[in-house]
Amino acid sequence: MAKLAVKLLGEWSCPFSCRIECALKLKGVKYEFIGVDLSNKSDLLLQYNPVHKKIPVLVHGGKPVVESMIILEYIDETWPDKYPLHPKDPYKRSKARFWTKNFSGGDDIGVADLVIGTEIHWMKVVEKIKQVKIFEKCAHLQAWIERFSEVPVIKESLPNHHDLVAHYKPQWERYFQ
Repeated sequence: MAKLAVKLLGEWSCPFSCRIECALKLKGVKYEFIGVDLSNKSDLLLQYNPVHKKIPVLVHGGKPVVESMIILEYIDETWPDKYPLHPKDPYKRSKARFWTKNFSGGDDIGVADLVIGTEIHWMKVVEKIKQVKIFEKCAHLQAWIERFSEVPVIKESLPNHHDLVAHYKPQWERYFQ
């Protein structure tokens, strides 16, 4: 069977797009990133996600998969032999799905780490803009954040912190000042 093209419709400053990029890179899946301007939704986005008109959208073999959590599941099931995102054991897998709504940790990066780690990366932008410290008093969480952020695939996939601050600060000031 010939390899099917994989495309990711996303936005560089979106944590939901970032978690999908990280998963694809961990799995070693080659893909084309297609940047989407959400203030001017493209025909391609409307074609592949006509209901929600949101990103990310994974297009695999011409078929769209939407919603980041569903996309992560799809990626893990489609490429099961390369870097599993969920444990093989059904009980451990159910726990990972539960903790996706809260906090994970462990020896390998899994779906819960991708979800939580990318969201924390964006929360650190809010810390900088609002000049507050959310995570500094949680030593174990801070250590996990640092370990997660230093994984080479994650480090290369996460947008630069300063670029995100510069991107979001004017919006924050416009809406929340």
